[in-house]
Amino acid sequence: MGKKVLVTGASRGIGAACARALANDCDCLVINYLNTDSTAETLAAELGGTAVRADVADSAQVRQMFETMDRLDVLVCNAGISLVKLFTDTTENEWRKLLDTNLGGVINCCQAAIPLMVRQKYGRIIIISSVWGVTGASCEAVYSASKAALIGLTKALAKELGPSGITVNCVAPGVIETDMNAALTPEDRAALISSTPLGMIGEASDVAALVRFLATDEARFITGQVIGVDGGFVG
Repeated sequence: MGKKVLVTGASRGIGAACARALANDCDCLVINYLNTDSTAETLAAELGGTAVRADVADSAQVRQMFETMDRLDVLVCNAGISLVKLFTDTTENEWRKLLDTNLGGVINCCQAAIPLMVRQKYGRIIIISSVWGVTGASCEAVYSASKAALIGLTKALAKELGPSGITVNCVAPGVIETDMNAALTPEDRAALISSTPLGMIGEASDVAALVRFLATDEARFITGQVIGVDGGFVG
């Protein structure tokens, strides 16, 4: 029996690349999205999967997304939003929305997925954090905090779920060619490239390749890890 896989925030960028990388290794692929209906539907048709709209920050919508699932083998928590702003200028509504999505969304999805995985004594949970969750970033304090929280969640869940045959790992991408980074100024882009030992910006497929490996049984003895895909940005 092939695996059943759910990727959140999968209509574009890293999420879409993960969906493509995992499509050949599963017999049921669920592509979660929020705003880009046509893009998600097109990708689902291309990969033979199913596009499901749900705001991961809303626990009721997440429960509805999961209620028809009788099993789940791989959960990739990728959905997230960014906020570039001085910390002191960040409003309560802004930081709460960011935390509700980036951290709360992962918590909601994991709480829905874990009972299915525990029942079958098998599961792969892969959480997409960020290099900024490791190092922090100026003018992205709340975003950095949300991604750092995912690292702590990963390590704790790995210990809690290990006895049930479930691995939990965290991927921390560096600077990747995505819509989220499209607004970088040429100067900021050059500075980030110069801070990356490999001297380039990564592709979403670079992240997806690691996610695909962590989803396989070849990675069965890897859990609780934070693995950077950052061209050496974090030494």
